[in-house]
Amino acid sequence: MIVPDDNSFDVVIVGFGGAGACAAIAAAERGARVLVVDRSVGGGATTLSGGVVYSGGGTRYQRLAGYEDTPQNMFNYLCQEVHGAVDEQTLRTFCDGSVRRLSWLERHGARFAGPLCDYKTSYPTDRHYLYFSGNERAYPYRLHATPAPRGHRQVAKGMASGRALYRPLRRSAEGLGVQFLPLTSAEEVMMAGGQVAGLRCRTVTDFNPLLLQHYWRTTRLRDKLTNWAPTVARVLPTGAARLWRRTTELMVGAPNVILAAGGFAFNRDMLLRYAPAFAGITPLGTQADDGSGIKLGTGVGGATGHLDSVAAWRFLSPPAAMLEGITVGVSGERIASEDLYGATHADVMVRKFGGHGFLILDSATWKRARAQLADQTSPLQRLQMSFLITAGHRKAETMPELAAALGISPSGLTSTVAAYNDAAEAGREDPAHKAPTLCRPLRCGPYYGIDISVRPSLAHFVPGMTLGGLRVDGPSGQVLDEASSPIRGLYAAGRTAVGVCSNSYVSGLSLADCVFSGIRAGQHAAVSSRLGIRELDRGATGID
Repeated sequence: MIVPDDNSFDVVIVGFGGAGACAAIAAAERGARVLVVDRSVGGGATTLSGGVVYSGGGTRYQRLAGYEDTPQNMFNYLCQEVHGAVDEQTLRTFCDGSVRRLSWLERHGARFAGPLCDYKTSYPTDRHYLYFSGNERAYPYRLHATPAPRGHRQVAKGMASGRALYRPLRRSAEGLGVQFLPLTSAEEVMMAGGQVAGLRCRTVTDFNPLLLQHYWRTTRLRDKLTNWAPTVARVLPTGAARLWRRTTELMVGAPNVILAAGGFAFNRDMLLRYAPAFAGITPLGTQADDGSGIKLGTGVGGATGHLDSVAAWRFLSPPAAMLEGITVGVSGERIASEDLYGATHADVMVRKFGGHGFLILDSATWKRARAQLADQTSPLQRLQMSFLITAGHRKAETMPELAAALGISPSGLTSTVAAYNDAAEAGREDPAHKAPTLCRPLRCGPYYGIDISVRPSLAHFVPGMTLGGLRVDGPSGQVLDEASSPIRGLYAAGRTAVGVCSNSYVSGLSLADCVFSGIRAGQHAAVSSRLGIRELDRGATGID
């Protein structure tokens, strides 16, 4: 793509993933002239995701599944997850517009469907596209809101849902006249008189077709491998170094810049500085999730928040029978209820147990889990679980022997198992408040133990992504400075910004926030270009 000679746009967006695409569409729909720049070829972490959008308040898929959810019920639940990461009005706006945003996605080519998955899973198989993707049915969440399924998965085969969600959004953006400049690194947000004036970039000029085709193909493969085989991905030659040898500086004039460049999971220095407890994660996303978008904002005075928040996924299921076991730390103490969402449970394990934990099962539970393996797991899930049921576990005839094999306290484990068994057999509430249907006494030897610690591992790794970023104004998405005043014309969206999932993540909440924050920033930026700041201050935006 060749940038017009005047290099002038109403809105320039940094990053062409899910948040960037939604921002581009929203701005273009409001008549703005939009340019998107991306260090790679677009797609970002969205294309590598499970394509799940957290949506509720009464979607047609919820109703077809027999659930009458409301925006207030969704708000009551999310208040427990959000914990003040965004203000109350912003969360209400997020919940009130959830049904409309799902329809907006469908108008731009996304596809969602049922039926409802009837067992607890980290990700449904291709038989189901609606599921309970968070803590809706777990304690204490179920006490404050009626459980409802809100994980809406893009229709696609296997793990292709993320790419299937992104592709139509990109096509829609380009169909609305959005211009895209790939292989372009944003270097600096330019300011004039306290207002954004444009973006300084560096863009690749060597557009050799063969070299570009090789880069395109190998980059897609590398990004996939980065999440599941990082050691292989690091040595895969993409030709990027050769491409970036020939670049030119580009100055783009624009009164509005939207930063949608992802988080910083791939910036080891930032991770160790702000979230050292999560140093053992395998970063999820692309190598462009290196904090560059956040640094662009802080470079002009933007304030940050929740940089210590990380979602680390240590899912215990599927198979669902795995949840009938109990999780303990090195002391043998119970970590938390096993039916909590995987990242919620892992967060407790990291912050209270040093990231070390073990799943304990008996032979009866082990057999049920093995029997469910073929029916309840996707190929990728089956691959990981196959390792656990073959080489990735310890086995012993008694609990003390199992504790010794795992390197945990025998007396602590024996005491915890006894308390769990006694409550289950007496019909009393589980000490960790696990759902009664999942509480089965662990009395049938031999016993099995799986190390669920957050640590580097080729076969049983813990994927993770950062949740914090630039602080933004709730109504507009404009980046805030240290005095909590908006920086005129500078916006942030997706994981570059603090959003609804910045305190606690459940599946689909990040993509839903990308859609919400992207639309918010795109609409506000477009209208500010047309009406000017003074009219915006009087509330003349028409933003939904």
